[in-house]
Amino acid sequence: MLILSRPDVESLLTMPAAIAAVGEGFRQLALGNVVMPQRVATSIAPHDGLHLSMPAFVGSEEAGKPGTLTIKIVTVYGQNQARFGLPMVQGMLLLHDACNGQLLAMMDAEHLTAMRTGAASGVATQMLARPDAATVLLFGAGALGPQQLAAVCAVRPIQRALVITKSGEKDAEFCAQMSSKLGITVEATRDTQSAIRNADIICTATNSTEPLFDGHWLKPGTHINAVGAYTAKMREVDTTTIQRSRIFVDHHKAAQTEAGDILLPIANHEFSYDQVAGELGALINGTVVGRTRDDEITLFKSVGLALQDAVTAAQVYKLALERGTGQQIDL
Repeated sequence: MLILSRPDVESLLTMPAAIAAVGEGFRQLALGNVVMPQRVATSIAPHDGLHLSMPAFVGSEEAGKPGTLTIKIVTVYGQNQARFGLPMVQGMLLLHDACNGQLLAMMDAEHLTAMRTGAASGVATQMLARPDAATVLLFGAGALGPQQLAAVCAVRPIQRALVITKSGEKDAEFCAQMSSKLGITVEATRDTQSAIRNADIICTATNSTEPLFDGHWLKPGTHINAVGAYTAKMREVDTTTIQRSRIFVDHHKAAQTEAGDILLPIANHEFSYDQVAGELGALINGTVVGRTRDDEITLFKSVGLALQDAVTAAQVYKLALERGTGQQIDL
């Protein structure tokens, strides 16, 4: 079995490669070639924790392609940084041989999760954002934030990024790092209304349970990637935003179970799920229409799918074998 650490994963996986892999994964989902049980969430209430198990098999009938079989196990502990100096999200992924079940690799899933989440936003941005989009607004500079910016910059000619965080304590450091990495202007701001009115693309990557902005502030033609909220009680965008947007989701079943951004307006009789335009995979395959007008507001709502982990992990494993990265151990 091959062991791949976080530095190993970071050295192997680029955002363009992740975007390509995740796009193909969503295409296979739309074709019916993905087996993906609903993730199991175990509450660890006394410790403000959550344990998630996410299995997936991505396969097709193509000769010589056995498919990819994985399971990711993730813990989410909201107080970890303050209490223990540990990341809020921690996880590992197991990759099996789909033909015989043999365990092939175990790899760190923290960076993998951030990359595959960013890659999904990259695919959605590529399909839905205006081609001339140049300014992106990011809510949240945690584990998911850097890869949201990297993904959007990989598919659109971004010149400027605005960043809004809850505390603002590490804004200067984050902006300096991302500006250097991406080669664009990255600025922190506390003026949410002005930032919203100037953004061509908005990425929300927080664990908020309340809307981050007023949907009336959105300018025509904006594209939104809402990827932080992943339970039925969490939300990052308000009802006005949902009502004004042409909405695409990662997966209907997952969205109807876990996407609080959509479910809460539905519960209040302010939105109907049949107003959702379709899944991202159907958009990729051309079976649903994306943006219909330059001034249309589009929104991609993702709760995160195990198929994203599977296809991204397969790419990491392939590159690790080619480059001799990682540590082989006998079980």
